[in-house]
Amino acid sequence: MTFGQAIRSGFQNYASWQGRATRSEYWWWALFAFIVTLPFSIANQVSTQVAVASGNTADAFGVAFWLLILVGLALFLPGLAVLVRRLHDTDRSGGWYWIALVPFAGGIVLFVFMLLAGTAGRNRYDVG
Repeated sequence: MTFGQAIRSGFQNYASWQGRATRSEYWWWALFAFIVTLPFSIANQVSTQVAVASGNTADAFGVAFWLLILVGLALFLPGLAVLVRRLHDTDRSGGWYWIALVPFAGGIVLFVFMLLAGTAGRNRYDVG
């Protein structure tokens, strides 16, 4: 799957918790989310630093902060759906997502699951 196909699939299936997502689809989506979020995050950091340095902490939650929140909200549901479908590709329930709440080890376990190859052929999460 190419970068563009992965982005298209992520948005087309933004609330689809069924089916599978390949490794390439998941990692292209992750790269897309990083690239889109990075400029807003940098702008937020810079504007917050300027506000704090000038002693005007009321401006710490400025336009850049709210844009970052909007971008994060726009990407959250499609990203979660891609992650659940990626877990399905490794023949795991989407409920494994909650392992990320376990401090330190949970994120590592989830990261390893995202790196593993999907099951060959059909598995219980195939649609159709």
